[in-house]
Formats: sequence, C-alpha cells, structure tokens
Amino acid sequence: METITIKDVTIGEGIPKIIVPLMGTTEEELLKEVETVNALEPDIIEWRVDVYEHVENLEAVSEMILKLRGALPSTLLLFTFRSHKEGGNKEITDEYYFQLLHTAIRTKNIDLVDVELFFEESAVKETVKIAEENGVYVIMCNHDFDKTPEKEEIIYRLRKMQEFGAHIPKIAVMPQSVGDVLVLLDATHTMKTKYADRPFITMSMAGTGLVSRLSGAVFGSACTFGAGKEASAPGQIPVTQLRSVLEIIDQNI
Repeated sequence: METITIKDVTIGEGIPKIIVPLMGTTEEELLKEVETVNALEPDIIEWRVDVYEHVENLEAVSEMILKLRGALPSTLLLFTFRSHKEGGNKEITDEYYFQLLHTAIRTKNIDLVDVELFFEESAVKETVKIAEENGVYVIMCNHDFDKTPEKEEIIYRLRKMQEFGAHIPKIAVMPQSVGDVLVLLDATHTMKTKYADRPFITMSMAGTGLVSRLSGAVFGSACTFGAGKEASAPGQIPVTQLRSVLEIIDQNI
C-alpha cells in the first residue's frame, strides 16, 4: 500500500493521523475555534461547512476558506459538507452540493475535500478530476448511521471509492453490537492486506465502536477523528487523550 504525503504529513504510515473538526456556525465562532483546535496540533483540521450559517452563499464560503487558510498556514485543511442523508446538518440539492465542492476546490486554499460516494457517478468522478487539476486530495466517504453492513459490503464500498479515484477512501458505520465492531475491524484488516493500494479510513461509531478509533495502527485505518471544541460524530474523544493512546499503542506493536 502506497502512502500519500501532503505538505509535511505522510498518510498511511506510523501513527494514524488525527483529524479534528471545526463546528462553529458563524465566522466569529470559527475564528475562535480554529485557534483552539490548531493549538492541539492535529495533523488535519476539517471544516464542517454544513453547520456554517452562510453555507448557501458561495462567495461567503470562499471568503471563509481564505480566512481559515490565513489562520492555518501550515496545517492541512479538509473541506467537508456532510449531506443530510449521511448525518449532516442541512439539506441542499445535489446540484448545489457539487457547486459548493467545486468552488472550494478552485480556491486552491484547501488541501483535501470530502466527496460522498453515493451521488451520481459522473458527478463524483468529475469532482475528483477537478480536485486533481487544482492540487487538492479527495477523501471519498460513506456513512451509515443506522447499522454496520456485512464485511463484504464494507470492502466493496471501499474498493469502489478506489475505482472512482479517491486518494483516501473512508467509511464510518454504526454498531448495534460488539460483533458489529469486529465486522468493521475484520473488513479493515482484509482491505489492508488484500485490496488497498492507498491509505484508507474506517471507523465504528458511538461508544461501542471506540476501539476502532484507537486501533488503526493495528488493523489498517490511516486516520482517526478526535474532538476539539465539539465532536462531529458519535464516539469522538478529545484529541489530547486520543493522541496519548495512539502513541502508547504504537510503542507496543
């Protein structure tokens, strides 16, 4: 499996890279939050734009990206609009979803963009192409907040993301039992050892799935999400605690 290096961060080797979300709804909240989160020294900061009050204004979004970039000259910035169907905070049209992503990409002030798998195939592939033309890396993703699919389905979705050109495939699932967490971890290990030709991210959500956020170095997930000022999904733990556990695990494997 090849690694990916963006600026000075190499994804796919060593300790799983830590991603921390920005969840502020206003410009003032975001600029305060970004100072707090950046002080935690995450590898990647994710702007969850679906909670931003001006998300339906492309010019305002572009201006906010510029301000965040100014506050984060060296930290990697991931732009994410989480759709309502996959747990996000706002419903928009499919057309506007892609307009939003393309606008963010073309600012060239983000390092990575989140693209959800389950949209029209041609639109997803076009977005990957636009991202590559502008030097932006794609995290392609799928979130299931209701259940954990079968192992074969998890692997199928991750492989489909590879096929569509994702630089980093990602899947997050909801466990209904401890057995579901084992399914996710087994799928992660099989993906890493048999199919992955690039870094990928997996996680089992909520408290039951917490172990999956900590065990990437063992099973194969290249990144994990930690909470900064506010969590963006069930089961995230504060980044300082997360880093300590990841380092302990790394020292003992």
